[in-house]
Amino acid sequence: MTSNSALASDEIGLTRVAPLTRRGFMTASAAAAAGYTLAAGPVRADVIKTDTTGLETGPAAIKVAGGEMPGYFARPAGVKNPPVILVAMEVFGLHEYIKDVVRRLAKLGAFAVAPDYYYRAGVDLTKITEIPKLMPIVNAKPDSELLSDLDATAAWAKSQGGDTGRLGIVGFCRGGRSVWEYAAHSSQLKAGVAFYGSLIDPPNPLWPKSPMQLAGDMKAPVLGLYGAEDQGIPPAQVEQMKAALAAAGKTAEFHIFPGAPHGFHADYRPSYRKEQAGQAWGEMQAWFRKYKVLT
Repeated sequence: MTSNSALASDEIGLTRVAPLTRRGFMTASAAAAAGYTLAAGPVRADVIKTDTTGLETGPAAIKVAGGEMPGYFARPAGVKNPPVILVAMEVFGLHEYIKDVVRRLAKLGAFAVAPDYYYRAGVDLTKITEIPKLMPIVNAKPDSELLSDLDATAAWAKSQGGDTGRLGIVGFCRGGRSVWEYAAHSSQLKAGVAFYGSLIDPPNPLWPKSPMQLAGDMKAPVLGLYGAEDQGIPPAQVEQMKAALAAAGKTAEFHIFPGAPHGFHADYRPSYRKEQAGQAWGEMQAWFRKYKVLT
C-alpha cells in the first residue's frame, strides 16, 4: 500500500470524495459518448453545456519541440485581438468538461485554449477509467516540458490573432498546480487563477520545486480557490502558502469555500458544489478584470 505522503495532493483529494448518491448520473456508456472521463467516477446527468453561438471553436495544432501538440480553442467570432486565457486541465486529459470551460471563457470575451500537454504519452487519457493507471502517466510529465508547452500555447494563440499582452491562465486540480508553476515562470503572464491546485509535491525529480517553494518567484498575481473539505490540500496548507507569498511581498488572494471538497467546480463529478462553484467562477472573472485580462 502506498502511503499518503507519497501521493500527490490532487490524487488524495480525487480518491476521497464520496459520491452523494448514485441517482442523477449518466450511464457509463452515455458519459463516454458525451466525451467525459470516467476515471473520476460517475458523471452527473445535469452537466453544464455551453453552446457555440457567437463563437469560433475547434482543434488547435500547436508547434512544440519535436512535433505538434493538440489542443482545443474557443474565441468570440469576429472580435479582433481578444485577450488570451490558457486553460490547464486536470489529470484526465482534454475531455468535455475542459472543452466546456474553454467555451465559457470565450463567452466572456477571451481567446481560450486548452493544450493537451500529456499527448506525448501516446495514450488517450480520457479513455482511462482508473486513477491508479492514470497517475503514473501524468506524474511522468516534467515541469520543464510543461512550462515550455504553455509558452508554446500562448505563442500559438498570438499567431492566431490573440492579444498575449493580456495573457491569463486558469487551471483545475493538477492544472491548478500548473497555474502556480507558470506564474513563477512567465514574465508575460498578467494574472492566474488556481482552482484547488496542489501546493506541496511528493518527491519527484521531474518537479524540481513545488508551488510553495516558488512563492518568492511569482511574477504575476494569482487567485487561489480552495475547498475547506479538500482531503488532499487542507486549509492549513493554503494558509501556509498565503503566508509564504505575503512574506515574499507577492500579490495573491485566497478563498477557502466552506463545505467544498476537492473538485468542487467540476460540474460532471459527484464533488460538484453548485453554489461554491458559481461564486468561484465570479471571483475568477473579477480577478481577470482587475488585472486587465478581461475587459
